[in-house]
Amino acid sequence: MKLAKILGSVGVVSAAALALAACGQSGNSNNQGSKDAKKFKEETPVKATKKGGTLSYAIETDTPFTGIFNNELSTSQTDSDVSQFGNEALFDTDDSYKITSKGPATFKLDRKAKTITIEVKKGVKWSDGKQVTAKDVEYEYEVMANKGTKSQRYTASLQNIVGLTEYHDGKAKTISGIQMPDGENGRKVVIHFKEMKPGMLQSGNGYFLETASPYHQLKNIPFAKLESSDAVRKNPIFFGPFKIQKLVRGQSITWVPNKYYWRGTPKLDKITVSVVNPNSASQAIKSHKFDIAGVINSQWQQVKNTKGVNFVAHIPLSYGYMGFKVGKWEDGRNVMNPKAKMNNKSLRQAMAYAMNIDAVEKRYTSGLTFRVPTLIPEQFGDYFDKDIKGYNYNLKKANQLLDKAGYKKKGTYRVQPNGKPLTIRLAAMTGSSTQEPIIRNYIQQWKKIGLNVKLTGGRLIEFNSFYDKVEHDSKDIDVFMGAWSLSSEPSPNDLYNEKAPFNFTRFATKKNTQLLKDMDSQKAFNTKYRVDKFHEWQKYMFDEAYVVPTVNSYDITAVNSKISGYSLKPSDANSVWYKVGYVK
Repeated sequence: MKLAKILGSVGVVSAAALALAACGQSGNSNNQGSKDAKKFKEETPVKATKKGGTLSYAIETDTPFTGIFNNELSTSQTDSDVSQFGNEALFDTDDSYKITSKGPATFKLDRKAKTITIEVKKGVKWSDGKQVTAKDVEYEYEVMANKGTKSQRYTASLQNIVGLTEYHDGKAKTISGIQMPDGENGRKVVIHFKEMKPGMLQSGNGYFLETASPYHQLKNIPFAKLESSDAVRKNPIFFGPFKIQKLVRGQSITWVPNKYYWRGTPKLDKITVSVVNPNSASQAIKSHKFDIAGVINSQWQQVKNTKGVNFVAHIPLSYGYMGFKVGKWEDGRNVMNPKAKMNNKSLRQAMAYAMNIDAVEKRYTSGLTFRVPTLIPEQFGDYFDKDIKGYNYNLKKANQLLDKAGYKKKGTYRVQPNGKPLTIRLAAMTGSSTQEPIIRNYIQQWKKIGLNVKLTGGRLIEFNSFYDKVEHDSKDIDVFMGAWSLSSEPSPNDLYNEKAPFNFTRFATKKNTQLLKDMDSQKAFNTKYRVDKFHEWQKYMFDEAYVVPTVNSYDITAVNSKISGYSLKPSDANSVWYKVGYVK
């Protein structure tokens, strides 16, 4: 479950994109919102399309996009959304996210030799006309692993590549386990692993990268200056169907066809991408300001009868969660603090039971956002443990947990077991117009069980500032409301292991480490064994409640009815913008 970018690499979901971001489940089938969403298709009606036309696309966010156009340096889902028109992955997948050889590169796994061979197809070219080479594929690993870039992509899973740790630590100038048999200008790369993993056949698996970086453009830029360079921020190049014509940093991008695109010439002449505030999204849809715009679920009732649009929808691989800070990031690992304020299981569980998620989401999102029970989305089939029901709203149980754990009431609020006052500082992101009332509602629920919860800084925090505080373990945060957009391999290793930078709660226990290791072990090539370990981990995480899943949402998009070829199917993710066009 490496973080996802579009349907396959990396990103952090902004609450601006959803009322709250979330994790996959079929949801509240009893409410009208869910029933409406299930009527939708995952793609627009298939019709003959013509050449030409300009498509306008809305990026819904209440903050400027960061504009880091390199897969191994970006951490924002918004940046991924902005760059999707040119930023193609090396591999296509089927609808179960299994890697195929239909994309820009082929893929071959040799379990006995402990290798994966990637070969870029001839004719796959950057938008400046240069062939994508073996060095471009290899260089992505250098960008990610070099200490100078400070990339958060350097995970424990990727350290399974032979020689990657030595390169990262400065003990080697090259990555010994990545070979280019036909030289840097060839098209073949062989990656050697210490151990093969069962998830390697799935896209987004976290054990190897599925993108490339233009070495010829970036090679003279010091790694420490790469993220701020013009090549990454102002004039990035891609090998996807479109290239950037004009960029207004943080606000808009104009894309035009990449005449060297390997699949052929895209149907559209131009795509204009503009930032729109989530609170203005419904009016933008009703006025047909954009050809494609996401539907904020709290605004569904306002837009659902709009004429001249097709609504397509799916449940994304994502989830919102409540995380409890119980340590800090030190020397490349998560280190727990036994004396941390939130390092009490009863306190964490009580806060989870006090959240009236079902009622809140029914009121504010027509049920299109819904509570989820575990940290493994239901879309992952057998890996999802359907027996875990999650933290249902239960104030009685919440009070009992706190009473038994020694959190006694003194007046309105409870004190800590040691008798000291208890104030819990909650960090939450800004988002749609319903974000603040939803968070305020939870604070009121916690007050009902005697917990004094206050917003960090007294208000919701802008997306970039929020994650800056969370990542750097701000002393002003005890609890935070985060969200993940996930990749298409279900392993949660890169989010929750001891060496995972994205394990923002900083919990790290021996049992968690062992369970994560087991589910990605050689034994886990046996599917039943792997499923059993996934279920055991979900039960453990539910009980310990360091990270409590909250919600996922139906992801609904309004598409101009004059547009055909738009699809949310996994098998179309890599080629969708090549196919989209105006109906004849």
